[in-house]
This record gives sequence, C-alpha cells and structure tokens, in this order.
Amino acid sequence: MPTNLRITSIDIMRGLTLVLMLFVNDLNMKVAPAWLGHMQADFDGMGLADWVFPGFLFIVGMAIPFAFSNRFAKGQSVLKISIHILIRTLTLLLIGVLMLNTGRVNEELTGISENLWALLMYISVFLIWIDYPANSNKYLSNGLKIPGIATLIFLVIKFRSGQPENGGWLVTEWWGILGLIGWGYLVSAFAYVLLRDSIIKTAALVIFFLAVNMLSGWGLLGFLDPVSPVLGIIIEGNVPLIVLTGLLAGIIIKKIPSTEFKKIILIFIGLGVFCLILGFFLRNWFIISKIRATPSWGMICTGISFLVFILLYWIVDIRKKSGWAAIVNPAGKYSLTTYLAPDILYHLIWMSGFPVLIYKQSAEPLIVVAGSILWALLMVGLTALLARLKITLKI
Repeated sequence: MPTNLRITSIDIMRGLTLVLMLFVNDLNMKVAPAWLGHMQADFDGMGLADWVFPGFLFIVGMAIPFAFSNRFAKGQSVLKISIHILIRTLTLLLIGVLMLNTGRVNEELTGISENLWALLMYISVFLIWIDYPANSNKYLSNGLKIPGIATLIFLVIKFRSGQPENGGWLVTEWWGILGLIGWGYLVSAFAYVLLRDSIIKTAALVIFFLAVNMLSGWGLLGFLDPVSPVLGIIIEGNVPLIVLTGLLAGIIIKKIPSTEFKKIILIFIGLGVFCLILGFFLRNWFIISKIRATPSWGMICTGISFLVFILLYWIVDIRKKSGWAAIVNPAGKYSLTTYLAPDILYHLIWMSGFPVLIYKQSAEPLIVVAGSILWALLMVGLTALLARLKITLKI
C-alpha cells in the first residue's frame, strides 16, 4: 500500500474517541448511568469511559507507520526523526504534568486562583504551540511565543500546592492523559524506527510488553523501583502494550493492499476476538481495571478497538460512506486542539460563576447525558471554528 495513501477510518476513529472523551469527561456521574463512567479501582469490570482512552491510544499507534513512512520517504534521517520523537514526547509530558497539577493550586501560597492559573497555562500552551503558517510573519509568531513561554515559566515558578508530603510543588504522579500518550508514543515511535514494517518483530514486542504488564501486576518488578518515578509508565507496561498493538494493526493494514480488504477484515476480526478471549482468560489472575492498568483490561480494550476499527474501515474505506462522520472530522484532524480548547472554556465558566452548564445540576439522567452530548459536539464545532481562524495546535 502506498505510504501516502490516507486511511480515512483512522482519522474518523480518532475523532469518535475524542468526542466520546469530551462526553464522558463532562458527565455528572452522580446522576448519569454508572455504565457510562469509570469503574472504581477495585471493581472487576469496565464502563464506556474505561474504553475511550485506550481506544485513542490504539489509534495513536495505528497512525505511526503512515506518518513515519512519509518522513522516511521524504529523506529524513533517523537522527532527525529521533529528535522529532523526543521533542514531541517531552512536550506531551510537560503539558500533561501541567494539566495534572491544575487541581492542586493553593491560591493563598501561589498568589493566583486555581482557575486563573489554569486559564493562563492553557492560553500559554496555545501561544507556544499554535501551528503558525510557514509564511507567517516571524516577528508576529515570536511575539506570541515569547510571552507564552515567559508566562508558563512564571506559572511554574509561582506554583505551590501547600502539600508538604510532596514538597508543595509540581508532581508528575501518573503524568496526566497527555503524559501517558507521550510515554506510549515514545516507545512505539522508536519501535517503528528500529523495526519498520516487520509484523513478526512488532508482534514480539507486543508480547514482551504484555509480559511486562503481567509481571508488574504480580509485583515482580520491584527491583526497578529506583527508576519508577520517571519510567514507571513504561515499566508498568500497559500503555506501551496498547499503543504497540495499534502499531501492529497499522503495519498490517499498511502492508496488505486495499484490494485484499477481505483478508484485512478477517485478520482484524480474528485479532479482535483473540484479544477479547485473552483478556477474559487473564481475568483469572487480574481483575478488569483501568485504574490498576491490568493486562486483562488492556487486552479487552484492544480487542474492542480492533473490532470497532475494522467496522469503520469497512464502512468508510471500503464502502466509501464517510459523509455521516463529517461532524467528528475536526476532532480527528485537530485532536490536541479538540482536547485542550474546552478546558479554557471550563475555567472561564467557573471563574465567572455563570451557570452555563446548568444541565449538570439536573436530577434527570436523560438531561445530564443529553447536555454532555451537546457539550461534546459544540466543542468539536469550536475546534472547526478555531481551525478556520488558523488557531490549531501542532507538536
């Protein structure tokens, strides 16, 4: 399959998972049906929200073979690509940690309210990482980036949580959603650079990280505790496992000609069913838990992702019916913008005290769910508007 051929279903699944992420993140789970939300850490099971993030991680992995094949085809060196991987990873980790700490701001010690600190942080992120057009005035772009960088540095220096047990400053903890994506991307991107389109070697790496996830769950990797504060997500194995499985899926669909779509469909259905069976088999030793990042949960989510993707692939890329997905296209194309822009609105609304999100106060589940669906769709519309104004993020 030519490397410049775009698999439309990848973009659509990315958009769908982001819309679902906005939806479940906005839900008032005190009223909404429990099956829509996250399950507790010690609960053996999962809700819709427990699949959404791994579904996105799967697509992160799927996109890597196509993106990096294009880079290699353009003559980019391994060194240049490696630098790109490291910069993107560090950026995701940085923004992820900043987002993680927004809820820890101590207003009295920081001298800035939680909402204002978060609002300034998000605005700074946009100023720094807006995808400025190649022909844009450098004085203008630098004139926006420099204040963004300065503000971000100021916010980091001023930050205080008032929690002596962790020094009262920024913590990494679980690195935040974007940080998790960053660690998974780091492992999978370098895996592709080293292994390229080898299905067997990539599958072996998937099995390796499944074993790592299992050993971690059994508490057998304690000897790695000294590096866990930094490399804990990799050592835990679960996030790299899910992204690498998506990478394997991307390599398979890239290598098999689209004319042999029946073969692709059978392989993906087979892998999806296999992962589901394996996940429930692993339940004998590990509960299905997103919070604990168990291998049973990881495999079940991956199995669902295989099946959801191949259904979209059949509808969109084989039957060429993609018009229905136009509403999620902005989210698929500008995923980082879609994910971050709503937080600016949240903090503006909370600062104003104006009851814009009044549906959250309802005691009726239908109103709460419908309100969050509408919010998610409006946020995709906001992304489309920002894209028209040339305000999109790129790292």
